[in-house]
Amino acid sequence: MTAGGDVSGFVPQKEIVYNSLLPYCERLEREAAELLVEIKADLSRAVLLRELWPGVTFCARKLFSFLKLYGRRFSKEDHVLFIRLLYELVTLPNLEPRMMQCYARLLIQLLKKKELLSRDDLQLPWRPLYNLYERVVYSKTEHLGLIWFPNSVDHVLKALIRSCRLYFPASSTEEMLDEWRPLLCVFDGVMQKAISNMELFLPTILSPEEHEQGFRLWFDELMSLWMSVQNQPSWEGHLVNLFARLANDNIGYVDWTPYIPTIFTRILRSFNLPVGVCQMVAPRYLTNSYDVGYVVLWITALLGGPGNPAQKELTCLFSSIASFYHPSNHGRWQARLMRLLQRLPASVVRRVHRERYAPPSWITAVPEGQRLTDADLQEFTRSLRGAALLAMFSKTGSADAAYALQNLALLAPELVVPAVLEKTYAAMETLTEPHTLTATLSCVIGMARSLVSPNDHYPEGHAHVLPLLMGSLPGVDPNDFSKCMITFQFITTFATLVPLVDCSDAPSRHADLTEIERDICFASAGFEDFVLQFLDRCFALIDSSTLEQTRDETETDTQTHLESLVKLGLSSAVGTVLMQSSTEIYKVALQKLYNFATSSIFETCVSGRMVAEMCRAAAKCHPAESLRLFVLHCCSIISHITDNEELLNEEELDKELLWNLQLLSEVTRVDGEQLLKYQGELERILCVCVRLRCKQAYTLACSLLEHTLRSLSLTYPTEYRSTSGGFDADLPIRDWGRAGDVAALGVCWHVPGREEEDFVFQLLSRLLRPELRRIEQLVSGDRPMTREELWQSLAVVQHCLLGAGSLLPPLDGAHVPDLVASMVNMREIKLHVGVDFDDSRENYRGSICRTMRLLLHHLLERSEDDTKSLFVIIKIIGDLMFFRGTHKEEFDSRWKGFALVKKSRENRLRGKKQHVRALLIDRVLLQHEMRKLVVEGSEYKVVHQELLGDLLLLSTSTYSQVRSRAQSVLMRAMGTYSFSYRDVVPRIVQLLSPQNASGTQQQFKGALYCLLGEHGGFCPAAARDWDCTGEVWPALVRCGATHPTILEELSVGRLFDDIVDRIHRQHETTGIHLTVSERCVEVARQIAQSGDPRLEGPSEEEMKEGIQRQRIRNVVAARKYEKLVNDLLDCLEDKDLPWKFEHMATDLLALLLRDDYPLPPDAVLYFTQSLVHDSISIRKVAVSAVAGILKQLKRPRNKVTVKPTDISGVPDPEGLCVGDREGNRWLQYDSNKLPLSQERWDALPFVEKTHWGYYSWPREMMIYAASEKPQDDLPYREMSEGEKIIFEHFSDPDFTDRLVEFLSLEERKGKDSFSPRCFCLFKGLFRNYDDAFLPILRPHLERLASDPHESSQRCVCEITAGLIRGSKHWGFSKVDSLWQLLCPLIRTALNNITVETYKDWGTCIATACEGRDPRKLHWLFELLMESPLSGEGGSFRDASWLYVLQGGLAQQQWRVSELLHRLLAYLEPKLTQVYKNVRERIGSVLTYIFLIDVALPHTRRTSSPHVAEFVTRVLERLEPLTSEPEIRNHVREGNAQETDERTQAVKLLKTVLKWLMASTGRTFTMPVQQQLQLLPLLFKIAPVEIDESCDEMKQDARTCLSLMSQGLLYPEHIPPVLAALEEMAGSRSWHARFSVLTYLQIAVFYNLFTLLSLPGEVLRTRKLLMRLLLDEQLEVRDMASTTLSGLLQCQFFPLDSSLQTQLQTLSQTCLPKARGELASTDLVRRHAGVLGLSACILSSPYDVPRWMPQILMDLSDHLNDPQPIEMTVKRTLSEFRRTHHDNWQEHRQRFTDDQLLVLTDLLVSPCYYA
Repeated sequence: MTAGGDVSGFVPQKEIVYNSLLPYCERLEREAAELLVEIKADLSRAVLLRELWPGVTFCARKLFSFLKLYGRRFSKEDHVLFIRLLYELVTLPNLEPRMMQCYARLLIQLLKKKELLSRDDLQLPWRPLYNLYERVVYSKTEHLGLIWFPNSVDHVLKALIRSCRLYFPASSTEEMLDEWRPLLCVFDGVMQKAISNMELFLPTILSPEEHEQGFRLWFDELMSLWMSVQNQPSWEGHLVNLFARLANDNIGYVDWTPYIPTIFTRILRSFNLPVGVCQMVAPRYLTNSYDVGYVVLWITALLGGPGNPAQKELTCLFSSIASFYHPSNHGRWQARLMRLLQRLPASVVRRVHRERYAPPSWITAVPEGQRLTDADLQEFTRSLRGAALLAMFSKTGSADAAYALQNLALLAPELVVPAVLEKTYAAMETLTEPHTLTATLSCVIGMARSLVSPNDHYPEGHAHVLPLLMGSLPGVDPNDFSKCMITFQFITTFATLVPLVDCSDAPSRHADLTEIERDICFASAGFEDFVLQFLDRCFALIDSSTLEQTRDETETDTQTHLESLVKLGLSSAVGTVLMQSSTEIYKVALQKLYNFATSSIFETCVSGRMVAEMCRAAAKCHPAESLRLFVLHCCSIISHITDNEELLNEEELDKELLWNLQLLSEVTRVDGEQLLKYQGELERILCVCVRLRCKQAYTLACSLLEHTLRSLSLTYPTEYRSTSGGFDADLPIRDWGRAGDVAALGVCWHVPGREEEDFVFQLLSRLLRPELRRIEQLVSGDRPMTREELWQSLAVVQHCLLGAGSLLPPLDGAHVPDLVASMVNMREIKLHVGVDFDDSRENYRGSICRTMRLLLHHLLERSEDDTKSLFVIIKIIGDLMFFRGTHKEEFDSRWKGFALVKKSRENRLRGKKQHVRALLIDRVLLQHEMRKLVVEGSEYKVVHQELLGDLLLLSTSTYSQVRSRAQSVLMRAMGTYSFSYRDVVPRIVQLLSPQNASGTQQQFKGALYCLLGEHGGFCPAAARDWDCTGEVWPALVRCGATHPTILEELSVGRLFDDIVDRIHRQHETTGIHLTVSERCVEVARQIAQSGDPRLEGPSEEEMKEGIQRQRIRNVVAARKYEKLVNDLLDCLEDKDLPWKFEHMATDLLALLLRDDYPLPPDAVLYFTQSLVHDSISIRKVAVSAVAGILKQLKRPRNKVTVKPTDISGVPDPEGLCVGDREGNRWLQYDSNKLPLSQERWDALPFVEKTHWGYYSWPREMMIYAASEKPQDDLPYREMSEGEKIIFEHFSDPDFTDRLVEFLSLEERKGKDSFSPRCFCLFKGLFRNYDDAFLPILRPHLERLASDPHESSQRCVCEITAGLIRGSKHWGFSKVDSLWQLLCPLIRTALNNITVETYKDWGTCIATACEGRDPRKLHWLFELLMESPLSGEGGSFRDASWLYVLQGGLAQQQWRVSELLHRLLAYLEPKLTQVYKNVRERIGSVLTYIFLIDVALPHTRRTSSPHVAEFVTRVLERLEPLTSEPEIRNHVREGNAQETDERTQAVKLLKTVLKWLMASTGRTFTMPVQQQLQLLPLLFKIAPVEIDESCDEMKQDARTCLSLMSQGLLYPEHIPPVLAALEEMAGSRSWHARFSVLTYLQIAVFYNLFTLLSLPGEVLRTRKLLMRLLLDEQLEVRDMASTTLSGLLQCQFFPLDSSLQTQLQTLSQTCLPKARGELASTDLVRRHAGVLGLSACILSSPYDVPRWMPQILMDLSDHLNDPQPIEMTVKRTLSEFRRTHHDNWQEHRQRFTDDQLLVLTDLLVSPCYYA
């Protein structure tokens, strides 16, 4: 295939480049062109004929295969048309979910390479896709079971939107914002939907001219929202993802500089790292943290530009979290930090690739000034290097660290590689820490290319190759498997990159070598030594792996998993090393290997396999030399031994014979052309050995046969060297690390020639034909055989088929007719795979097929217990159908392996397929094998039908293992051959029918397993096909009545459970009404007319017939649906049906509810009657089903458009205006304007959606029309059948009695809770039938409400919530009378509330108020507001009443400000509660009252209560406490009046603490000013050490401080916070001063970058710290030292000379001799200095900076000072020793010899143990 395209001037969009390297590439061009024409013709025809199934679906699968085989080998015009057609198809309104998902996946593939189509080539409207997304993801009917989507549908749809948003028109941004702005109400759950829609849909890749229509419309608005919102609400993550994507797509076009400190502060906060000793974490911080992938994207996009401001913050970020990467630290934050480390370098590499190496495309490039320079990259690498080197040895994250280092080495090898090599050499020398060796080796493996490739940045890398290879050899260690494996991988990696050629004589021939090159040339003389030493190591490994040594006698003689891994590692390492060796080295090595293999006889299980594999690896490199040695040697020995006639019938044979057979069978796996020289010898040995009696011998002979045939008949590359054409080039060292060139890869292929084919067929005729004849004679009875002989014959047949499968043409013959009616051609894809089948030769595949079928039937009749033969026959049948030279499983695992190796070795910086040559050749081979495995739409022929029939026989035979093997082949076949399941499933069902009298229990089980299908594979019981489902489901249910004896077995019962479970899990709605839109037809016409040649479209008659057929198909589908429902109902009428099957039928029937087709009346009757069924599980299903049926029967309501400005009479303000304003005041609850009469009710426009109007109004505002006349009930005669059935039953008092009785039963004691199912049922009843059933239910409601039992209360909750929600559209009079009934009920229930029921009532009221206009529910709110805290029913009743009230008000958010004011006024005098539970509840209610008071952008001052005013009033009441130095919880003796005031204040303070705790994590913006006013009080209470004796108030205060200190601060808040802390630092209580430090630690870390952007405040913090470091109280000084060390570690302020000098001066304060009063201040100063120096030491726990040695020396001078100084010094030294112990060898180099002496004395001297 030529790269540019073919003769006719056709330019393909993008081909798969590997196709042009296949040996038969010249035939592919025509093949692809023909296939494309065929796909276009069939696809357009299917759409024009309106045939979605099977036509369009079949063609879509074909197009998918085309993309896999040829890439996008079509013109741009075709590409656009395909996309447009599939876009129309995907967005068809009534499409069956599975089809939609299938088209979506194909569309994602077509849109994948975005550089191929620009926005000018393609535009897609956004709204159809949005409607589809809304319909699926926010489905209104899915929760009622009316539609079933595939599990992955959300995931696929989101991926589709991500692919399409690039092509949304420029105007779409504005339309989207109009659509979603009205949803931006922060208090509502709908905010999450709005922001996640924006994240998904908003286009960010636009040309600079379009930016004004694009992100500029929303950037400032959303950014200011993000900047001002706090406490990580659930939608904040989506906002971050959107910004990250915007930043990445528009580097250089958005100015992020002002936001950088905030961005980094929030990123640091989102990791939830533990700080300080006693940190509490608000729970939502953990669930709503940012997605690391997007954080990485954002950071990457911020880097670079003038001054590179983001890099400074990034350096600081990593230095502040570096210690968390140390292996000794772990916690739940670790995984997120590791992901950050792993992904950030990879992301920067991607960016550099895009800026420097990516081919230019239509997408806007990064402007010159913003690109990353080399200096930027070095700075970046430095900032991450420390963390990566620490994480290298982590238990869980070493792989992440290795990946990070691999990418950093691409950016700046000179900074990373030396550091890793230093650790590697050290690890190679130590024997005691094998994990450090494995960790360092895996890092070096990742960096191998950066080390070896020709590189200006790090030229000395080459010099390390040989020392590394030699140093790694001891790793081949038989005692440590993991070390062994990593060493093999290490050697393989380096050998792939470096030709092992001795170039030591090159310097004498070349004068132009650099110094480094000359050194390498001389060093390369050591390669031969390395190869031979490596082989010696491998031999030692093998010698210690013989069967006798590795196993006890009791174990089996098969290989363990670990051994097979080592065998694989060994053979690939040896193969690579020898493939890359020069001819001279190879010859020496081969001779050594030959001597080893032939000098002793190995056992054939473990060591023998290893040696044989090594010999095979060697033979592959140079087949001619190696075959000459091995084949002649083995053949002569084998011939010599087998000349003895007596041996032929021996059961056990000589080890020597077996070993030589094994060796020979492996070395023949080489280039087939070379084998022809030994044709005679091989044939002679095969003929003898295949007939040997000994099982081991003939098995080895069979594998020799298979390998020989495969070598001769397959197409494969014959060499994988790193440069094409061998290593005879002048200077191989210049090829080190060179990437293969796809354009000139020079693959040497083995393609079977005429001679080889002759040899293959000669072997088949000499070995296979006689065996087939023998088997035929056995079947005909002419010649009996023992079982052992039969097994031997079958083994030969099987291995012949596996060996020569690629030369045998596939099974062929007539098609199975009439499986499915279609007007589209269903041809299978025929691909050329390099073999032209020769019709003149015998078709052995057909012969094997015939003989095996004969044998199978013979065995099943005569000796069904010969399971071994049956196993082999099943494998042979599978291979007859599918095997063309490659097995799917092998291919899949090789593809995975390829992807892994590619990931570990690719150069992502350069891109453009810069892989090693061997990897590219492997990829070409995989492309060839993939072509052999393409089975899309394979035609189902009669021969397949016969084989599937045989498999079905086997699947239902006597022995379970035979059944299970046959079933898995049968399932694969049914998934492969188009529509074959329509032929097989009826046969399976027949086996279950009562007519099948002869059926055995095994047959019955087998049939059931066939219906169950394979896990994760095709499941016939859940097929989306009306014919299949229509047969299978009723048949399964009927089994219950027809096979009662078989069902008694436990396993059969479990099997039925599994089938129903699988149906439930895999069930998706099957389409009934499939239609094709006119837009689809239009695009299909364009496809038919596009390109050359023009395609013949269908004629007018055919089009008419197509439309007619579509109509008929839909009618037939509807009939089949109804028939299935009726069949299941018939089954249910059977009185003999066991209960289990009754449940099953009911379950299946419930799955058939749909939202596009009403359920037949008989089924409605069944479900309605089942509401009072005796069985609870059937009642549950019926409740859900009837709720769904009521949704189906729901009548549409009229809506009218209103203009908010007309109602309010206030024009909309210009620009954004959010929150309470004149224009939306009419939505507020106003007790003076409540709808208390019919007129007021009709006149009020009710708006049910709570969020409308808060942020903005919808473009078109539709509300439900008030009913013109008082709506009469639906007359009985106008009801449909289904409505009548439900109406009659619920009008029947007996039915209702039983129903309520059942619903109020207890199911699981203490576990029952409010049931959404029952709520939906009652909501539907009262919505559809108004208050028709209220009179019948009324007595029940009254009875239940006064019954205190949990189950009765739960039932009344469900009915009440359903009633309130169902009465949404009732007229005034009905609603009024409803509330006259409900109000006393609710009052009674709430007064009798219990621990078990308060949650249910909370749920009930919250559910009832959700999405309702508060003015319609004024009865309820007034009732709840009556007297929440009456105190009559005790504290529990009060707390519960408040809980219920809170549930109702919370749903109404900002629209009930009047009620919030009333509630606050009611609660304020009652804040001094005695009871803890009431206090807690009041705290929570206060949070909700003040929730609306937010400081968000563009938001007006709210009309709801304000925090500031409340805090002022509270502080006045707390006045008595402000003067005390420490607040204790007890009441002081003395004046009674004062006591009372103080006691009240303490009680009030307790409640205020509860409010602060509840609100810190929940509010959207923190009232910092108000918190600061309360801060002094908290500092006075909080204890230093928390212990059991601490009372509630102290614990609460401590929690509050911890939560408040984590709050997000803005620059304007920081001065007042510091001022408050400074004030507290002067407090008389040392507890308060101590708490200042704990507060400061957390506040600084959680607002690090914001603080750093204010240098003045940093200085102020430092002064505050120094002041506390000099505190008279020892505990405060200690804490100040800890805080100082933490801040130094974060680089919050630098450890500059002024700080050092200040601390040293303090530490040198002289202590007077006399120990008087004066001395104590001096002691404090001296101790402060020592503590400061100690903090410096502890701030670098894992390295030794330049200044450290001197400070350590200074500290050592204080060892003999008085206490507490001496203690501090000892503690510091011991901590230094602990943290620096791991890398002491490296750290000791920073000290002078004298310092080391002192240090050794200090650390090991007696003082250390003192």
